Amino acid sequence: MYHQIGEPGPRGTPYRGLTVHPRDFRRQMLWLRRLGYRGLSMARLGPYLRGEKQGKVVGITFDDGYANVLENAVPVLEECGFLATNYFVVRQLGGSNVWDADEGVPPSPLMDVAGLRAWAAAGHEVGSHTLNHPDLSRISPELAVNEIRDSREALEQIAGAPVRAFCYPYGHFTAALADVTREAGYDSATTTARGLARLDDDPYALPRVAVMRSTHLLRFLQKCLTRLEDGKRRRDERRPIVAPPGVA
Repeated sequence: MYHQIGEPGPRGTPYRGLTVHPRDFRRQMLWLRRLGYRGLSMARLGPYLRGEKQGKVVGITFDDGYANVLENAVPVLEECGFLATNYFVVRQLGGSNVWDADEGVPPSPLMDVAGLRAWAAAGHEVGSHTLNHPDLSRISPELAVNEIRDSREALEQIAGAPVRAFCYPYGHFTAALADVTREAGYDSATTTARGLARLDDDPYALPRVAVMRSTHLLRFLQKCLTRLEDGKRRRDERRPIVAPPGVA
């Protein structure tokens, strides 16, 4: 799980850790490739999550659709032969991360329609992060349905291709929201619950590994490729997971 790929803000900037330097991102991707892993979008990852295929694969996702991902991540992904999924906020295409404003986070530009289409033209997957990036667990069921369903329909018209991947804003979801996501026609939905995906996971409540500015290479490989992180997840599953506000 990535957000921005760019130059991190000055020390003290809120959520500075969500921006990974392009140099570090490239190093991470190159090491995955050297170790024999393939980076895949959620659509391509699906058969592995369902047990239909086996192999050394890693799902790569980006939340929010930041413009610096198109500029800094796409060339690296192309160099490595990897694919990824980006979850877009429909009504902020060409805008910024306005949902972070109350946290004091500086605005960062998001891809516009042309950027989204360039992302898709490069072979990467367009996913939905709702219409407006609300906390779906705190709005009415009717509004939540609209955010989930209508964002998919809008993105399909813009991208000219099916949209089958969804990401819950802030990682917050309920069983009812997972049902709505399934009924809206998505094939998968990701959360901010930490850990490696397993074959017995609900495809509409998938965990991810957060990669931060401070995630050094050894820790990156440990988090993504070893069962140490899965062991942590198993311990965490004994208590409720609460996603930090403002993240994702």
